Amino acid sequence: MESHARRPRLAVIVANGITGDSRVQKTAVAAARDGWDVTLIGRSDTRRVQHSKMGPIDVIRVPVGSDYLRAVNARKPHPVRAAATQFQIQDQAALNRYSAAYRAWVRQKSAESAWAGGTRRTSLKALLRARRAVHRFRVRAFKWEQRRKPKDPTPVRDWRRDWPQVVDLDLAFGPVIEKLKPDVIHANDATMIVTAARSAARLKAAGHTCAWLYDAHEYIKGVEWPNKRQAYALPAMEAEFIGRADAVVTVSTQMAELLKNDHKLGKLPLVVGNSPVREVIGGGKSSNSVRKACGLGPEVPLMVYSGWIGRERGVDAVIDGLPELPGYHLALVVGRTTPLLEELLAQAESLGVRDRIHLVPYVPQHEVADYLSSADVGLTPFKKVPNCEVSLPTKVSEYLQARLPLVTSDVKVIKAYVEEHGLGEVWTWDDPKTFATAATRAMKNRDKLAEAITEDVLTDLSWEAQSGKLLQLYRELSKKTPPGPRPEVSWTVQETPGAVREVEITTEDGQPVWKKLGNTKIKLGLGPANYGGQGAAYAQAITRLNPDVSVEVVMNKRPESFDFPADVYVDATRLRELDVQFQQVERVVGRYTHLLVDAFMPVFGYLNGASVQGDLDALKQAKIKVGLLAHGSDIRHPGNHMRRHPFSLFHDAPEGIVEKLQAKAELNRKIADEVGLPLFVTTPDLLDDLPTAAWAPLVVDVKSWASEHPVMERKRPVVLHGPSKRWTKGTDRIMPLMTELHDAGIIEFKLAEGIPWPEMRALVQSCDLVLDQFTTGSYGTFAVEAMAAGRPVVGYISDEVKAVTQGALPIVSATPDTLREVIQSLLDDREGTARIGRDSVEFAHTYHDGTWTAQVLSGFLK
Repeated sequence: MESHARRPRLAVIVANGITGDSRVQKTAVAAARDGWDVTLIGRSDTRRVQHSKMGPIDVIRVPVGSDYLRAVNARKPHPVRAAATQFQIQDQAALNRYSAAYRAWVRQKSAESAWAGGTRRTSLKALLRARRAVHRFRVRAFKWEQRRKPKDPTPVRDWRRDWPQVVDLDLAFGPVIEKLKPDVIHANDATMIVTAARSAARLKAAGHTCAWLYDAHEYIKGVEWPNKRQAYALPAMEAEFIGRADAVVTVSTQMAELLKNDHKLGKLPLVVGNSPVREVIGGGKSSNSVRKACGLGPEVPLMVYSGWIGRERGVDAVIDGLPELPGYHLALVVGRTTPLLEELLAQAESLGVRDRIHLVPYVPQHEVADYLSSADVGLTPFKKVPNCEVSLPTKVSEYLQARLPLVTSDVKVIKAYVEEHGLGEVWTWDDPKTFATAATRAMKNRDKLAEAITEDVLTDLSWEAQSGKLLQLYRELSKKTPPGPRPEVSWTVQETPGAVREVEITTEDGQPVWKKLGNTKIKLGLGPANYGGQGAAYAQAITRLNPDVSVEVVMNKRPESFDFPADVYVDATRLRELDVQFQQVERVVGRYTHLLVDAFMPVFGYLNGASVQGDLDALKQAKIKVGLLAHGSDIRHPGNHMRRHPFSLFHDAPEGIVEKLQAKAELNRKIADEVGLPLFVTTPDLLDDLPTAAWAPLVVDVKSWASEHPVMERKRPVVLHGPSKRWTKGTDRIMPLMTELHDAGIIEFKLAEGIPWPEMRALVQSCDLVLDQFTTGSYGTFAVEAMAAGRPVVGYISDEVKAVTQGALPIVSATPDTLREVIQSLLDDREGTARIGRDSVEFAHTYHDGTWTAQVLSGFLK
């Protein structure tokens, strides 16, 4: 049952990448300081979910697909006509493929006509002429149809079809929000209004009360959108859903009145200005300044423009006015280069003022005011478009908190505010000469204008004052009060990778992949290496076959490593941090009955040292039964390996690797000999280094690798080699031979390096032979996957490994010296080679589907 003492949950959602969005970040921090359990959800710039932390705030970035967008784009506006003109050629790429196929056909048939004689040649030439006419007609028809596609299509007046990107956003964000079950959803900007409305409604239908508010950063109807469909869709979305919001928030009184009137709202939206956090300004902790970034001395007149550069922002007028301001410099605080920025810089070049324009980077939101304070004046050169007319933008507050007088165009709200308080100079937005005059006056009267930036102005334009209204609104909407504020959460908290994060690994139909740690007799912890996802594979196999066991898989993860399935990911770069170490103690002690530690890694971070040995006393005191699992380089001794195997991988290892791995293997062997714990290895060759261990074979989803593609039926068989690192597989030793056989047309050789897993699987399933490794004397996951696909595998297998499998291992053994003869024998006896492929499938199922591994571990799991 849910505890009533828990902190109320707030989901702050935004359709951008979060970084650089100061309002969204400050909202999350203010709520966390107030005692809310906050999750900040934005858009990932990768294809994976990204997790990080801002102090106690969980930050989730969600990958957004384009499936719905593609589905909408695939619809033809004139389907009957398009069917007649396009002939299923939907785009330029399809036309290119059709033309390539046509050209290949022409080359073949024209060659045949030269070889043929008499009647056959005449018929082929007639066929070529007819096909040429068809091809020309189809290309012309395609281009005719494409010319009739409007560059700025007229809206169909259904926002789902006019701007389907919003539906893709909803499909990506919705499940994440609903899994979180927040008490309040704070939707930032119109692009999130659909998702907030739907998620709140779906949660309510499922029995969870969730309020939501819409935070209108811009006056949507007043934005000059880049195309007609977007200009229709976003206001239409806002109109459809704003009335469903439990509250509406916006950035200025004028915009609040417009929203109330436009949408006939029952009450005026709450005004929460986006202002800097005053408490952190002037702390002197940051050495950043725009003047230093520009490389300018204090005597140089410096104007600054901070923020997004769009056409409506009027920066072009500032550049046009610079020739009238000799000696004045302009700092543009920008996050990235855009085509418009490049256009503006080219404009400056043509006017001879490019050398006085400086591009300086963004800084964290809490440093902005201090960063800007070294300039002389702040610029708001907005054009008189409706959206710019009705708001007091963030940059005004930031400039004033930096104690910079303003030079502003005569847009309505900013002009009124500046003139009311005497904070700067105003110019006519479409007259660059008046800008130059206003800038000159502001620079001349700078000290007097700065005096008008009073304490009352600064207090009103502080986030502390503005966010207080927002926090009260959260309480009213949720009818919940946080248990207490958290002043220890700093306004300057920085985003860091999440040290520990828990995830729910499920199948496509939502079922757990393995039985999660819970109410079973045996509660097994597995990790923290999880190399190649073997911890997860073991968990799946064990819980499938033993109902008395539940498992928690843990993975120490570095930023560059792959997210193999796990229940808990621990940031490997933070294992020396005491709070991270204590988290691991709390997670293990009192929860596990058994622990299978892989790669001899420490369980409690580096609390007791850099290996598992230091943790064993504590685990023994906690009455946790411990086993050790070795994967490879953690126990394989390079010196001994080189003595046993003339083609050992360690002969080719990069400088320093042998010494490092030998020290590790000797330490781990010493630990294994001294602790007297159950020992297991994943590959049979490791029994040479750890003879008292039991072989618990690698586990592979063998069914997913099954292939119906026949073996050795091609005249020129396809031979695949896929090294992760060349020196570990002996790639360079076999490449000359493979290149020779390929060039001679005997085989088609494919070297697969850096290939995504789905593509690699397709290559394996469709090839004829797989070359594994020629350096270790054993085999690994890649060889098992190839065997599961029914592919004959060739690699170097030692006599000891053959003995462990009692001769059942069907991998064809070869060294770099014997590989030519082995390949030739496989080509000569194609039926026998195909039989090896069939035997490989049986071996993979017998030893590597997890059944054998679970049986080996069953004695430990008692």
